[in-house]
Amino acid sequence: MSIGPSVWDALEPLLVDEYDHAVVYADVASETVLHEGAVSVRPNGWVELPTGRLLSPEAVHHIDARPE
Repeated sequence: MSIGPSVWDALEPLLVDEYDHAVVYADVASETVLHEGAVSVRPNGWVELPTGRLLSPEAVHHIDARPE
């Protein structure tokens, strides 16, 4: 059974975390920056960049949200 587009559209704001200004790190020491800028974190842990590229949950250690 698949979820129709209208159901996903209704649930997406509740399930996807979006950050306009964030830094995505690959390590605990915050030395390796994977991305700076806007990101969306999907319910399955994948991080989507504005270009559409996806970062695996295994590649991302943590994300620091930056105030605007």
